[in-house]
Amino acid sequence: MKTKHWLAIAAVVLLIIVGSGSLFIVKEGEYKVVLRFGEAVRTVKEPGLNFKVPFIENISTLPKYQMAYENSPTQILTKDKKPIIVDNYTIWRIKSPEKFIRTVHNVSGGMARIDEAVYNSVRRKLSEVNYDNIISENTARGNINDEITDDVKVALQRDDYGIEIVDVRIKRTDLPDSNKQSVYNRMISDRQSMAARYLSEGDEESRKITSKADRTAKELMAQAEADAKKIIAEGEQQAAKIYNDAYGKDSQFYNLYRTLESYIVTLNNEPVIMLPIESPYAKILMGQ
Repeated sequence: MKTKHWLAIAAVVLLIIVGSGSLFIVKEGEYKVVLRFGEAVRTVKEPGLNFKVPFIENISTLPKYQMAYENSPTQILTKDKKPIIVDNYTIWRIKSPEKFIRTVHNVSGGMARIDEAVYNSVRRKLSEVNYDNIISENTARGNINDEITDDVKVALQRDDYGIEIVDVRIKRTDLPDSNKQSVYNRMISDRQSMAARYLSEGDEESRKITSKADRTAKELMAQAEADAKKIIAEGEQQAAKIYNDAYGKDSQFYNLYRTLESYIVTLNNEPVIMLPIESPYAKILMGQ
């Protein structure tokens, strides 16, 4: 009786062990890769309870979500032979869990492959670009990021690691400490030279504008004086014509009118004039 009791207990324990060894749970955001003697045979992607062959099949868990990998800062030579420190990150995910297990085995192995591919691409791409374009042009930086992303995608697809690259971005580009001060001094000198050139060009342009304005003013004044002289000459000509026309119509009245006008001018300051009483000028003045 006692022996049967122990056999029953052993059977129950064995059943529990076998049962627990044949069940596994898949959670949200993860893959479960079933390994048979270390070889990936199938992948369970949907959440829930699943079965495996106990003692023969094992389970490897891999993340299903996107992951971010930050590459270690590395020194790169640009096209103009300037050393820079580049710090970038990569967004990636596991696309084919079985290929991933067979080639890189785990997440650490996958990140090592990504690090190598990104470093090679960054070094190659930045060696084709001048330093000023890398640090100054956002558009150029954006183009470089896109080119590096495409380059790394092609490299990892070619090696068939089961990895999908979503994006590669350069976070920071900086100079090595040993080069910073000399580059900063050169940048300051360049900016000062540029400022001096702009000031010189501005002064030259100011002189040109002032000279042109003075020349235009002189031309306008000369034209105005010429127009004024012309108008005065035309007026005098018109006045002479009117006088001639008036004289031709009544010469006696014209002579009288001119004589009366001369009185106004001559006697304006009440001068003393000695005239013969018989002179026509005196007779008119006396009303004779």
